Amino acid sequence: MNKKNTLYGFGDATYQSVGEYEGLVKLVDDFYDAMDALPEAQKIRSMHRDDLSESRSKLVYFLSGWMNGPDIYQDKYGSINIPKAHAHLKVGEEERDAWLLCMKVALEKQPYPEELKNYLLDQLAKPAEMIRRVSQSEQQKTAEK
Repeated sequence: MNKKNTLYGFGDATYQSVGEYEGLVKLVDDFYDAMDALPEAQKIRSMHRDDLSESRSKLVYFLSGWMNGPDIYQDKYGSINIPKAHAHLKVGEEERDAWLLCMKVALEKQPYPEELKNYLLDQLAKPAEMIRRVSQSEQQKTAEK
């Protein structure tokens, strides 16, 4: 295993490795560009406003803190529970996979080492799955009422 790879997830190593704030902006722009372009992502794209400016900012801010960089999301919006914040949306396996596909496409456009791309996709799959589970649970509760 590459010694650098073992640093991802410790301290701000991941944040530094993606190029800090500017790198996150590029990643998030490419992510939302993929969401706009990919037919597989149209369902999740429709869950967003037409103007993605706020979504772009919020994802950059969130990822900054998530990668142990500056906690700018917390500073601007307060704390967030990502799965609960998305519980009102109908997120199943198709939507989870579409989100991850958009991120994979965005990651492929970045000048990151393959180890970092794989690490990020693996780590982002965890909250994506948690969002799916909470959403499905909320949908079940609503159906039972």
